[in-house]
Amino acid sequence: MREDLQIGIVGGGAMAEALISGLLQADTVPASNISVSEHKAMRCDALMRRYGIRAQVGAESFLPHIDVLILAVKPHAAAAAMRETAACLKEGALILSIVAGLPVHAIEAVYPNHPVIRAMPNTPIAAGAGISAYACGTHAGEEECAAAELLLGAAGRTVFVHEDALDAVTGLSGSGPAYAFLVIEALIEGGVAAGLNRDTAHILAAQTLLGAAQMVLAAKQSPADLRAAVTSPAGTTAAGLRVLERAGVRAAFIEAVLAATERSRELGRK
Repeated sequence: MREDLQIGIVGGGAMAEALISGLLQADTVPASNISVSEHKAMRCDALMRRYGIRAQVGAESFLPHIDVLILAVKPHAAAAAMRETAACLKEGALILSIVAGLPVHAIEAVYPNHPVIRAMPNTPIAAGAGISAYACGTHAGEEECAAAELLLGAAGRTVFVHEDALDAVTGLSGSGPAYAFLVIEALIEGGVAAGLNRDTAHILAAQTLLGAAQMVLAAKQSPADLRAAVTSPAGTTAAGLRVLERAGVRAAFIEAVLAATERSRELGRK
């Protein structure tokens, strides 16, 4: 546990909460070392009750004392949040941005004397199973990268990428949990339609996707090879896959990733 590391988070939404949950579950820092600025007082109260952290409307009181500032606001609110925090921040504090579409150069323009890392985590970090990709700015060196690895990797995996890949990361793993939830929803409904009770279908669907993902991460074979291994000729799996292919499910997922990627690029241009 890093008891010396003080973390400030601007924004108290779902992704900020997922980060907080992941950090505390992994014992990365004490709850008392996390301060959140959120414009909704009721949300501040909820975060304090749930996690034992500090949460308040306004960041002025903690900005001079933190080692890492995590920007976790919506893209439309990023410019104002950066302007309001830049003047009070401790010299040399790391800026870790998880704002979708906000490029490093725009962050460095507001925080010229601070190392900047831009990252895209996803919400499964709240369950210890997230994935975060990050890119380093001009002044971010090994020490800052190690800090990003510590914070982002506390509840999942991390990958280093060049910044120009982060929009695609957003389209795939950033938005990807929603795609997976949609698949689980559909599998549950299919199980119910086939005669299972809903609770049983819920467990079967979720555990099936979890197990398949773990096999992909652990296996030397490709996903295509793993799929072929469980698809017997003229069997039940083959029958189901024929329906999915006729419905264009594969192409739809590809298009979903591309659409989300393009939306991230659009946000970065605003």
